[in-house]
Amino acid sequence: MKTGTKRSSSSGKSMGMMALFLITGAVVGGILGELAASSSLLSGVAPYLIKPFPVFDVPPVAINLYVIKLVIGFALYPNLMSILGIIAAVLLFRRF
Repeated sequence: MKTGTKRSSSSGKSMGMMALFLITGAVVGGILGELAASSSLLSGVAPYLIKPFPVFDVPPVAINLYVIKLVIGFALYPNLMSILGIIAAVLLFRRF
């Protein structure tokens, strides 16, 4: 008797794909914002597009284990273009 193969965590896969879409959208949006800043056509609007918004900042913590030294910290400063990239990524993820 043949048992059917069933995906064990279809929601886990979709959450991973969603995270990939969000990170890609943020990076592409940030790159487009930097390109817009160097454009002469958008010179009036560009400072608003690339102004970073501090969401949170965890200062680096150094852990010295005498064999290895770990420095751990995290900061999130998205700009308006990366936020728009995240919104576009969510819309694309829902559509496809």
